[in-house]
Amino acid sequence: MDNLQFLYVSGGCALLALGFAFFMFGQIMKKDPGDAKMQEISRRVQVGAKAFLAAEYKWLAVFVAIVAAVMAFAGEAANLGPKAAIAFVCGASASALAGYFGMYTSTRAAVRTTQAARTSLGDALGVAFGSGSVMGMTVVGLALAGLCIFTYLYTDGLTTINEGALNAVLGFSFGASSIALFARVGGGIYTKAADVGGDLVGKIEAGIPEDDPRNPAVIADNVGDNVGDVAGMGADLFESYAGSIVAAMSIGYFTYMKDANMTSMVVLPIAVSALGILASIIGSFSVKAKDESQLQSALFRGLVVASVITAAATWWLCNGALALPEGVSGLNLFIAINAGLVAGVIIGKLTDYYTSGSYKPVQNIATQSQTGPATNIIHGLATGMESVALPVIFICAAIWVSYTYGGIYGVAMSAVGMLSTLGISLAVDAYGPVADNAGGLAEMAGLPKEVRHRTDSLDACGNTTAAIGKGFAIGSAALTALALFSAFCTSAGQLSAKEGASDALKKLVSNGSLTLNINTPLVTIGLLIGGFLPFLFSAMTMRAVGNAANKMVEEVRRQFREIKGLMEGKAEPDTQRCVAIATEGAIKQMVLPGVMAVTIPLIVGKLMGIEALGGMLAGSLVSSVMLAIFMSNAGGAWDNAKKHIEAGAFGGKGGAVHKAAVVGDTVGDPFKDTSGPSLNILIKLMTVVGLIFLPWFI
Repeated sequence: MDNLQFLYVSGGCALLALGFAFFMFGQIMKKDPGDAKMQEISRRVQVGAKAFLAAEYKWLAVFVAIVAAVMAFAGEAANLGPKAAIAFVCGASASALAGYFGMYTSTRAAVRTTQAARTSLGDALGVAFGSGSVMGMTVVGLALAGLCIFTYLYTDGLTTINEGALNAVLGFSFGASSIALFARVGGGIYTKAADVGGDLVGKIEAGIPEDDPRNPAVIADNVGDNVGDVAGMGADLFESYAGSIVAAMSIGYFTYMKDANMTSMVVLPIAVSALGILASIIGSFSVKAKDESQLQSALFRGLVVASVITAAATWWLCNGALALPEGVSGLNLFIAINAGLVAGVIIGKLTDYYTSGSYKPVQNIATQSQTGPATNIIHGLATGMESVALPVIFICAAIWVSYTYGGIYGVAMSAVGMLSTLGISLAVDAYGPVADNAGGLAEMAGLPKEVRHRTDSLDACGNTTAAIGKGFAIGSAALTALALFSAFCTSAGQLSAKEGASDALKKLVSNGSLTLNINTPLVTIGLLIGGFLPFLFSAMTMRAVGNAANKMVEEVRRQFREIKGLMEGKAEPDTQRCVAIATEGAIKQMVLPGVMAVTIPLIVGKLMGIEALGGMLAGSLVSSVMLAIFMSNAGGAWDNAKKHIEAGAFGGKGGAVHKAAVVGDTVGDPFKDTSGPSLNILIKLMTVVGLIFLPWFI
């Protein structure tokens, strides 16, 4: 096949992913939704989730319209203009649509998972994983379809590939990044405000079980799982997926623009992603388990099967399927791509070690809970800090291997390789919130204990897979941001050769790429600004959760105090009031962190120049990766230490040790579900902003 045919086939694979998602959705909707009580509880969650996303998307539509107008009127001379603006709007819309459809599916799959768990753990796994597959395949299908369409349109069917065309395609990634940050922050604030508020009053003060129907915050908590951990995570990885592909396309063009086979290097990242979709669909059929001992291995088996198939397919692509530029080794390119794929699997297993209740780090935190919440928190923080080292070492190894064998283009392709199996890796992640909601429904509907036991087995496995998913997201964010940063430096080098470029800029360029000297004051200032931004951003999001949770705590206390018969189970709580508090808090508090991520690169780039901007992007990349791994793993470890105790260790539920673990878990909630994951998007969004508006700065 020639390059254009590969583009057509890749678009066909994207449509196949969407078709598979609709097929799985249809299969889920055919399952039994349970009795009337279960359906009523599920309906409340569905209504709450829909209301939140409607409110969130209303504000995001205003933001998208303003930014699109700025891009449209910036003009073609700045590599922006109407084409980039259209791609931006479509990227934002596709990301929002993927998140909404994923949420719509998960809120309906949870009750069907609960019903399936009444008879079979395997059937319940099938429903929950099927819902995750809908999210995963929708994300990769819409993202790849959008990139294929805009690549075809803006390059005149691959006949006119230039910097302006690729910058216009990059607008699609920028739109996805913008939506992702707000979706992650807003959804994270919502879910943790409800979770923290419900746990502090319900578990610690009132001494009632998690997901007890008497707790007014339970419905809001279940809503939060869907808008934060399904729609938010989907938007996060949507923009990673799109960003890594576009970055590799841009670097492929700049690196090989003088070679007759340059087009192959632009098409290769799209082709690798398309084959990853096929591999993910095949791998999903191997996810089956008969009992709880097989759950973890079943999910990991699906990921490994998809990874092996993708690795074999990339060998075919690099060694005969595509005509490579002169001097490019297919074997070297194959190694570079799979360095990212292997690193992603290893980082996932390392995250499993530090966050699973089956291993010593989490068990040690549970042991320390015997002496109170202070020692629980101390050891949780220490575990999170320690967990940074090995994942970063393997990220560095992936960078070294991919650069050694493929240069800067190899590094970009390693990010594509890591994300090539996103269809199934996101399914493994998004399955967790469905299992969690299923357990809550079992508790609220008063179903037999064996049903809750089965859903808890799914949920415990889901906590680990969610932690693995966050580790995977962080690793891919680091490689994607590095690829985008390389594209930023290369694009600056190309702009320096154009008419009107300043002598100061030309002095910064070496071998056709921007070179940053750390001894230069402007670069050092940029590094320090970039270094503190993730901490400031995390402070904003943590405080936002605290403020919203404070209102939630007061509301839950008020209802326990004022609604007669509530604690005795003779009266119904006002769950809608808690949903409204979480929605209002999340919408208000998500604006400032989101605006900061977009405006600060513009301010630094315009006022201080690209030296300072380059330093800022590098500084934020380093500190964000470290802080994101620390926060996500510490939060995951605290959560599973609590669950380890709830499973019967150290006296089980209700005792002093359990209450100490709940406090640690409460601290960890915004770590792992709000601030930590949001940092992945922060580094990519700021780099995309810097890359798109680079001509304006110069």
